[in-house]
Amino acid sequence: MNRMVILGCGPVGRHIAIDLCKDPACEIISVDINQDALEHLAKKHPVQIRVEDLSTVEGVTRAVEDADIVIGSVPGPLGYAMLEAVIRAGKNIVDISYFLEDPFGLDDLAREKGVTAVVDCGVAPGMSNIILGDHMRKMEVARYECYVGGFPKSRNAPLGYKTDFPVLEVFEEYSGPGRMVEDGKVVERPALSETMTIDLPKVGTMACLNSDGLRTLIHTSVSDIPVMFEKTLRYPEHIDQMRIFNDAGFFSQAPIQVKGASVRPIDVTAKLFTPIWKYEPGEADLTVMRLIISGVEDGKPVTYTYDMYDEYDAATGTPSMARTTGYTCAAVTRLVLDGGYSQTGISAPELVGRVNGCRESVARYLAERGVLCRMQRS
Repeated sequence: MNRMVILGCGPVGRHIAIDLCKDPACEIISVDINQDALEHLAKKHPVQIRVEDLSTVEGVTRAVEDADIVIGSVPGPLGYAMLEAVIRAGKNIVDISYFLEDPFGLDDLAREKGVTAVVDCGVAPGMSNIILGDHMRKMEVARYECYVGGFPKSRNAPLGYKTDFPVLEVFEEYSGPGRMVEDGKVVERPALSETMTIDLPKVGTMACLNSDGLRTLIHTSVSDIPVMFEKTLRYPEHIDQMRIFNDAGFFSQAPIQVKGASVRPIDVTAKLFTPIWKYEPGEADLTVMRLIISGVEDGKPVTYTYDMYDEYDAATGTPSMARTTGYTCAAVTRLVLDGGYSQTGISAPELVGRVNGCRESVARYLAERGVLCRMQRS
């Protein structure tokens, strides 16, 4: 029996547990500080639960002591310390916490402990990187474009958007820079500074924000791919309104004085938007992604285009963002557990994709759950 410990029972972590517990050969333990969330999960699914404070090294260490493999799905601010504690415990881990710190700072420790630690293993980064890594194995990639977004299916959502993730993080992304690679050099541009649009199947014209979503690719692939960028997709009307909020200072992180109290405008804005941007039970969301990978293969120029469109699963009550992010993480977890990927140290998902057969294994796992990424070659 494989003992799989999932750290975090949030919007994605709980659905990873629900997916993995269907395998009778696996014992699934969901760990969180929120006992109500854990009990709600365990009432309907054969998942063991454990209450631990995952913001502490001691809590993480206790949670993983008997694990055969660990999945990290904690809030970003807790992610790096959690990952370090898991590695120090000598446990393999696949992580989707998306923390701000550089995960490769733990590479030496992971190698010393003989640990395989795959980070940023969701949809994008994650699935997108695995596909890119597979192409890097077969061709000389000159250009990588990723357009990706999760948003409500209904355009009538308040200001054209909703999210299950912290609203503050959304506003920090909108007000911050996006990093991209041009001519082999990393450049930064404000997220809302450009007005690019793209037409995509089923959703029509979408606006593109500059994103910092390249993440590990900046560490692993700048010397190999001279042009790389990721754009976040949103409804155009949403971006127009967010530009007004940003220009008016609602996303400012500089404290201001209000009736003698020091407050950050971005905190107030996030507090106001959190209740109106929360998905209602059964409300449908979408995840859309297009990848364009161009270069030279067998001495000839070639371009591969991938399109993914995924919706909320009404039959199981699974949001699309949980399906695309969580099922990718679960697929790679099975790869590591079964020995299909075993490189020690900190691994980016593009490194998983470079191993023969790994991309195909992940694609099969996703396809079995109805998450499809269709490819065209030109």
